[in-house]
Amino acid sequence: MAVKTLLFDLDGTLVDTAPDLAYALNLLLLENGVGKKSDEAIKPLVAFGGKALVSMGFNCDESHPEFNKRQQRLLQIYADNIDKHSKTFEGIDALIKQIKQQQLHWGIVTNKPTNLTHLLLDKLNIKPDVVVCGDTLTHNKPHPAPLLYACAQLAVKPASCLFIGDDKNDMLAGKNAGIKTVAVTYGYGVVEQDWGYDFLIDTAKELEKWIV
Repeated sequence: MAVKTLLFDLDGTLVDTAPDLAYALNLLLLENGVGKKSDEAIKPLVAFGGKALVSMGFNCDESHPEFNKRQQRLLQIYADNIDKHSKTFEGIDALIKQIKQQQLHWGIVTNKPTNLTHLLLDKLNIKPDVVVCGDTLTHNKPHPAPLLYACAQLAVKPASCLFIGDDKNDMLAGKNAGIKTVAVTYGYGVVEQDWGYDFLIDTAKELEKWIV
């Protein structure tokens, strides 16, 4: 297929953010006298945001009287340490360089909030052609709206795009938007066949075949 645009999920696909989210959660737990959680326990929840991390860390739901306070504290710790350990996955920097050399478009479509997304991108000096965040529109992934919005911003047709992600919601969003999807095995989700992806890759370098 002729690819003109590559769109990426952020956490677990483009950037390895789990270490800093783990740091933030474990510092919050420490502040509250709760034992820390392992990186392996935290990684699968990264795609579901701060609420999921607080729920897991404190074994409680949103009805807990301290839940919102804990979530806000988690986000503050994370924002203050957002680039402490986070970095692009192996092969991503070289891939972005090639995309630019081929004069193709690339962007990010994430469910991460706008403030944290742009703070992270600024810290890591990542400059996509378009960024769509979890609060950019009324709907977020797996709804197709964020992907279709990204295509509209770039004036490209969905059929000429690839969407790369590490979560089932990424694959559903792509399918709903009429965009071919690429599931990555190096991310935070355990890829299952029922995700309905079009392609499966183990490394970012494998994406080069669509842009050369």
